Parts: sequence; structure tokens; C-alpha cells
Amino acid sequence: MHRFAIRVRYGDTDQMGFAYYAHYLRWFEIGRTELLRDLGMSYASVERDLGVLLPVLTAHCDYKRSARYDDRVWIETAVAELKRASMRFAYRIVHEDGGLLAIGYTEHCFLSRDGRPVRMPVELQQLMDRAPRV
Repeated sequence: MHRFAIRVRYGDTDQMGFAYYAHYLRWFEIGRTELLRDLGMSYASVERDLGVLLPVLTAHCDYKRSARYDDRVWIETAVAELKRASMRFAYRIVHEDGGLLAIGYTEHCFLSRDGRPVRMPVELQQLMDRAPRV
């Protein structure tokens, strides 16, 4: 899986000092953004240059353990499924001590700028063929 490290910021925590649950979905977004960037194309260029939007259809997260302020965590991201007009990313959020914090996935469809479903562009398909898989 692709790995990207972040630190839990003070603003990421709730009143109890734990990372707020919704931030895990934001970390998923960071994971897929950095995966694409490391493969050679930014999310922005997918939209700008290929004219394709990747809205989230489904987001799922299973929480295993809590992260706290200033913890270093790894966002692990891989492609779980590729279809003609959609794809699924899989994620693991792992504490720096190796403990699993959360697992999840997001499903995305491919839309043109005018909001119509389209097939995955060839350039994006070639990029995703090089991505880690689960």
C-alpha cells in the first residue's frame, strides 16, 4: 500500500482529546490525493487536464483504536477495484507504533465537468494500473 505520514493536530481532536471521527474521512482524501501525486498526476490535473471529476459515492470507516493529539499516523492507500465508470480505494490508518486505528474505503464514479457519467480516461487507467492493489 502507498503510505503517507501525518501528525494529529490539536484541531483534529475532540473535547476528549481523541482524533474526531470525521477527520478519518479527510485522512482518506489525503491518502488518495498523495497516492495519485506519487504516481505522477495530481488530483487537480485529473480534473483540469483530463476533465474528469471523482465524486465520492460511498464512504465507510471501521474504527479500531483512537489517535490522540500529536500522534504520528500513517495513511495507507491502495486501489481495491477498478470498473469502467467507477473505482474503489481502500485505506488503513496505522499508528506509528504499528497499531491499526481504522480501515475503510471510498467508492468514486467518473463524471464529466457537466456532471455526466463517463468512462475512466485512458491516461488515468494507465496511472491506476501502476497503483498498489488490495
